[in-house]
Amino acid sequence: MVNQRLELTWIGKGDDPAVEPRILLHDPSKDYGDPNTENMLIHGDNLLALKALEQQYAGQVKCIYIDPPYNTGEAFENYDDNLEHSIWLRLMYARVRILKNLLSDDGFFCCQIDDSEGHYLKVMLDEIFGRDGYYQTTIYVRVRYPEKTLKQDMAFHKEIEQVHIYRKSNQAKPILDKVQSGYEKFKYKIETLSAPIKVLELGGKRVEVYKKGDYIITEEDGSEYGLKEIWASGTILDGNSSGRFFRDYLTGRYAEDGYGVIYKVYGIGDDRYNHRFFTGPNREGATKGKYYQGVPLHKLESGEMTRDVPINGFIDLAAYFGNCRQEGGAEFRGGKKPEILIKTLLSHFTKEGDLVLDSFLGSGTTAAVAHKMNRRYIGIELGNHCYTLCIPRLTRVIDGDKTGISDDVNWQGGGGYKFYELAPTLIVKDKYGNPVFSEQYSPEMLVAAVAKINGYHYAPDAEAFWKQGFCQDNSFIYVTTQYLTGEVLDGIAAEVGDFENLLICAPAFDAGLNKRYENITVRKIPQSVLDKCQYGVDNYNLNIIDPPQLDEEEWEDD
Repeated sequence: MVNQRLELTWIGKGDDPAVEPRILLHDPSKDYGDPNTENMLIHGDNLLALKALEQQYAGQVKCIYIDPPYNTGEAFENYDDNLEHSIWLRLMYARVRILKNLLSDDGFFCCQIDDSEGHYLKVMLDEIFGRDGYYQTTIYVRVRYPEKTLKQDMAFHKEIEQVHIYRKSNQAKPILDKVQSGYEKFKYKIETLSAPIKVLELGGKRVEVYKKGDYIITEEDGSEYGLKEIWASGTILDGNSSGRFFRDYLTGRYAEDGYGVIYKVYGIGDDRYNHRFFTGPNREGATKGKYYQGVPLHKLESGEMTRDVPINGFIDLAAYFGNCRQEGGAEFRGGKKPEILIKTLLSHFTKEGDLVLDSFLGSGTTAAVAHKMNRRYIGIELGNHCYTLCIPRLTRVIDGDKTGISDDVNWQGGGGYKFYELAPTLIVKDKYGNPVFSEQYSPEMLVAAVAKINGYHYAPDAEAFWKQGFCQDNSFIYVTTQYLTGEVLDGIAAEVGDFENLLICAPAFDAGLNKRYENITVRKIPQSVLDKCQYGVDNYNLNIIDPPQLDEEEWEDD
């Protein structure tokens, strides 16, 4: 029987492109601000750019936010959004798989989409991240009001978009907002008919202890040291507060109060007296009952009385979507997201200094918000608006832009970014149809590219010319455009350590050199890298075209 699994399928699934891991070319003329910044703005096809980043940044990105073309059948001003369904899924699949590799073990992946592909995307993300990777929720975002539309002929009006939230492992924990919570919810005056059986000094305070059946009860007349009466019911589950209580209740134990009196305690809690008191049906399998809950000890000792606020699963930002077109001075109609949305996500999923990535950068919103919130970022965009929108917007942010969330975070300017272009394809064909290295590559670029394709980090060693790159298992790479002789190889071999391995790539070499040393491998280039990836593709057709700009009255108020 063939093994089967639950998955989404489409035409062409499994024929994923072997993407060329190109090098990134730094263009200092387009940098701005702090020269020591780690922030990156990359111009180029985002699938190629993600592959270029994978080796260096795998497992390092704390939060990924993407807002891909929705494939609605309506051409956006900047995106070719009318891709055939299977093509859209195939190209998204290739990108998300790399994005998952880039995500840290404690990181979050956020993908905004609408109903056109949202449910198919959800199933695809379940396959890539695993069902456990879905972080319990999709955040629904109201992006427009129903009464504000120029499309009056529509039977249904799309008001809501979705942000699917995934994580790579259960190490990822969101940052929750906190609100003040007074002692009031813990106070409760327990009325008794009997006189106190003893008086204790606890926490520097006088505490009267009463006998009630088989249980010991304390009373402090409603002070923060008092106990609150709680009714609990429900299934015995760790994920349910009632269940957790009864799980503890059913364990049961006997304890001594320090005065030689033995009493029964059901369940050990975290109140001031290190236990909770239960007064309910004393029977196995009980599913409801009454107990007294004290103030958590760590809250009393720290003086902090706060509670976590769960992340809102519905956010009404319709007013912001309607007024964000000029945020950052970057007009981008029909697809731009307001800064407040990105701020909300980054507030829950990152802290200062964390790395954020957006591979569909658009007008630069994610990078602008990350910059103002003191996060590091990598933004990827293809097309002229990388130059006309992203660069000017981030430059204005560094200069102290006052739009968007600037007032909320007290943004005063500062920081910087560095600009990168994707290198051209490494291998082209000469006039005879033979594969050769592109003439656009300098010797340094060639070494870096061949090293990267072979899985090595390009890092020339000033003291050992043959150490041009390394990988984690104490292996090195040497790339030369010269003919490799036995004499040269012997000289290099004399320097290679007993526990080191070396890969040498050369256009030609003496016969038998590839077998002369056990810890040195010699390969011919470009032949040895031809089958490692797909060369000559500069656009994987999911990013942009530049259609004519729509007239003002034609675009929807979103």
